[in-house]
Amino acid sequence: MKNVIYISIIVFGIIFILQPSYAQVDFNKRPDDDLGNVKDEFQEHFFEALKQKGIENYERAVEALHKCLNLDSKKPVIYFELGKNYNKLKNFGAAEEHLKTAIRMQPDNEWFLDELYDVYYQQDDINNAIKTIKQLVKYHPDYKEDLAALYVREKRYKQALDLLDELDEELGVSEARDAMRNDIYSITGNADDRIDNLEQRIANNPNNEENHLKLIYRYSQTGNKKKAYKVAQNLLKIKPESKFVHLALYKFYLEDGKVEDAIASVKIALTSPEINADAKAKVLKDFVAFVSRHPEYESELIAITAEVDEQKDAQTYSDLGRYYLKVGDKSKALTNFKAALKQTPNDFKLIKDVLLLQLDVEDYDAVVTGSEEALELYPAQPILYLVNGVANNKQSSHKKAIDSLEMGLDFLIDDPNMEADFYSELSLAYKALNNISKSETFAKKAQAIKAQQ
Repeated sequence: MKNVIYISIIVFGIIFILQPSYAQVDFNKRPDDDLGNVKDEFQEHFFEALKQKGIENYERAVEALHKCLNLDSKKPVIYFELGKNYNKLKNFGAAEEHLKTAIRMQPDNEWFLDELYDVYYQQDDINNAIKTIKQLVKYHPDYKEDLAALYVREKRYKQALDLLDELDEELGVSEARDAMRNDIYSITGNADDRIDNLEQRIANNPNNEENHLKLIYRYSQTGNKKKAYKVAQNLLKIKPESKFVHLALYKFYLEDGKVEDAIASVKIALTSPEINADAKAKVLKDFVAFVSRHPEYESELIAITAEVDEQKDAQTYSDLGRYYLKVGDKSKALTNFKAALKQTPNDFKLIKDVLLLQLDVEDYDAVVTGSEEALELYPAQPILYLVNGVANNKQSSHKKAIDSLEMGLDFLIDDPNMEADFYSELSLAYKALNNISKSETFAKKAQAIKAQQ
């Protein structure tokens, strides 16, 4: 609202100064405008003030305006311009004084009142800001929204809600006002009022999908899942083509044991272009968790994930990887972790998961290559040196294993289990190189740590 007002003020300032007549023009006559028939000196100072304000040189603008006052002190626009410049200079006392003078001269001037409102607002003088904006409401209904915001700051929540209701009735609902309304409900903790408001909106406009969805969310948030379920079913009857309702329905179906209905809702949610990737990831994560408890539905999970291959994000692949790891399918777990890592190549946790699984499935070439690439990103992570050492040992590259393991030990801090693993691998590497003395030394170190566990 304020941006619109400021633009209007600029236009107003120009119109205020220059209002040419389009009737008969006497080119020998001095120009006549809202400033009256004034001398060139007055106009020179006034336009100098506008120019200096335009380049943000407010002090010089004030000087020029005071010269105008010395020539003619009866023009409210001069006091208005002084008020604006003093406001910019944060000289709020002078700004208030000059703006009040302008308002006394023109009590019904919206722009003068708006600037005075801004002076009070910047000082956090909410009481005077409220008094001023109440005068502005008659000029533009959007000022009611500013007034509602001021009421919230003063904790006058009922008055704020009443104003928001008036605006909704006059102009229809808006996201900004809904956000303010929700802030009030959150502050007051009055969930019933929030729900009553949504129910009334649905009664007034049953075809508004968004209000149904909000009510489902609010009922779910308050723990009233039965009512949330009922609202979702009602929305499906009113708008059977709704996609967003399935973001709620699949959960209710799963809780009710209606697995086939839940699967249908999951498919709709995951394949609908209207639904964003974050929401889809949440749906798939919930279904993966369900299948991990009910593995008899794994074929449905596979079918669903195949349908949305192109839409899966890194988190979805990662969740699927953990599911397959939990059920013991390391190959599928690795495939999904690698797909996740392809989308987020610098994710250290995914890098670690992939390398450990590659060790498990004995893909040592991949571990050596992957750990070396990862060390360029994370040169102080001991686990990367350890897996590199293990893989090199497995490939009989024992000197490389020793180099990597000894370097990794320098970065190891307070992790006895990993330290024991380092010593065990060093023992194996030295033994393979026939350095039995060092092999035994490291073996003893590993055993000593394990004995303390």
